Amino acid sequence: MLPITEQENPKTTNIDQVSTLEALRLINDEDKKVASAVEKVLPEIAQVVDQIVERLKGGGRLFYVGTGTSGRLGVLDASEIPPTYGVSYDLVQGVIAGGYDALYKATESSEDDAGAGKTDLQNRGLTEKDTVLGIAASGRTPYTIGALDFARELGCFTACITCVPDSAITKSAEIPIVAEVGAEAITGSTRMKAGTAQKLILNMISTSAMIRLGYVKGNRMTNVKSSNIKLKERSVRILMSETGLDENSAQNLLNEANDDLRVAIVMQKAEVSRETAEKALTENNFVIETAIENLNASNV
Repeated sequence: MLPITEQENPKTTNIDQVSTLEALRLINDEDKKVASAVEKVLPEIAQVVDQIVERLKGGGRLFYVGTGTSGRLGVLDASEIPPTYGVSYDLVQGVIAGGYDALYKATESSEDDAGAGKTDLQNRGLTEKDTVLGIAASGRTPYTIGALDFARELGCFTACITCVPDSAITKSAEIPIVAEVGAEAITGSTRMKAGTAQKLILNMISTSAMIRLGYVKGNRMTNVKSSNIKLKERSVRILMSETGLDENSAQNLLNEANDDLRVAIVMQKAEVSRETAEKALTENNFVIETAIENLNASNV
């Protein structure tokens, strides 16, 4: 029997014969099922997040591994973590079959090489401290399964995101996340519902992990990198909210902190110099609240 990701969807068999608006309605009706499918696997997602955080706190890293759309989504999520949360680009990494060239052109044949998944992780210096999360809509991609099998043998924590229950990849991961979104509007086009489910789950995993690590205060991205005009303006607003400073004072403080919001917050709340704030943040893994607490304790 074909996996559900390859089966035809009886509700969209005439999608090529209806109006544009009706075709969009058919696609939208299918998309509505995605959030519900993700909701059903929230307990598994929570377990994965807790395991990832434990590994990251122990000096490990998080690797997303996938091919095609799945691999691209992993690289996308990984690439957005450093500017959003001020962490190293090494902390969360996306590994895609065919290398980064596969981000903009199809290299689907590379997904059939199970040994390449292992090799690519070896080239990243994978250790038992790390987490490897395989992403495969069909659950049967040799490249991704090979990467997970190697990671598990090494002692890494392993998890997967798939849309097919009891698929091969679920046997390779310690905690499988199986979002059953059903057949696609266009048969086999897993960049659609399956891809949307994967994106939602990746958003949840990385965001929740960064929250648990202390890189978010309230719902503010207090560790954001002020790397462009939009983010500098956002940093000023966050600094105003966190400290009660007026806009002009917040802007001056951010300038004094070399546009580093983390440093500016610590400077203001702990009443220390930029150099002292920078040192405290470095010593406390750039967790703002911990840096402030330790500075205040040392001044007692």
